Amino acid sequence: MNSSFSIITPNYNMGNYLEETIESVVCNLLKGDEYFIIDGGSTDNSIEIIHKYEKYLSGWISEPDRGYADAISKGFKKSINTFQCWINSGDLLLKGALKKARVALTEMDVDMIFGDDIYIDEQGRVIKHSSGFVRSLRKMMLYGGWTPLQDACYWRKSLYDRIGGIDPNMKYAADYDLFLRMSGFGVCRYVPIIFSAFRKHDGQKSIIGSSLYKKERKFIRKHVLLNEKVYIIKQQLMILEYYIRIRWRAHISSHLHKSLIPAGISVYKLKALELKKER
Repeated sequence: MNSSFSIITPNYNMGNYLEETIESVVCNLLKGDEYFIIDGGSTDNSIEIIHKYEKYLSGWISEPDRGYADAISKGFKKSINTFQCWINSGDLLLKGALKKARVALTEMDVDMIFGDDIYIDEQGRVIKHSSGFVRSLRKMMLYGGWTPLQDACYWRKSLYDRIGGIDPNMKYAADYDLFLRMSGFGVCRYVPIIFSAFRKHDGQKSIIGSSLYKKERKFIRKHVLLNEKVYIIKQQLMILEYYIRIRWRAHISSHLHKSLIPAGISVYKLKALELKKER
């Protein structure tokens, strides 16, 4: 069975961090894997960096686009491999991440897996560990408005194609929309593995546009909830239940994982890490 990956990195004027992202992917690649960089027409040093690593790439383009979802859509249209993921500029795959993801996707009877990541600062120092554990991805997303840790998500191309792929018209909550649709059509499971690092930095779209992300997510949820064959009262009770679950989960998680990876250490010393199974 083919267990090759197709990895996409969307980029726009992220030259400060792009090289580290590329290196983190390249060290994970095996023969047969694909790696595409889709640049939105950067005017910084991004293209120079892409040229430096061109021999490791399956392809790249640099042209204006409608946003990160449009860039990701372009990348996956080029892909042919069994497994897929994307890693944004600035974020990192930990060493061994794709190996562990291959094993999980191959050995488990699932269409998508999602795990944990760590938050890092601009210098690559660990801020905290972030747990992706939930028992039901579908319910947590639909009723709780929760989104899995995108950089720690891996799936089968067959599932991506079945749901029509990422919506290139989404501006902010394209990850929420994609994974919500995946959770409705595929078998999605949490795996207790720290796969990646999410970098927090000035100018980050997910921070600057957080209110717009929530607004777009709310619109998506409302549309899906209207088409759910569940009575309104039951829906409201489920929303309340998962509101409480999310806040309780955040409280417990902050205590359980506070010392798992010490804050302040360099992310460059870390490898993908398997954890004890959550209960």
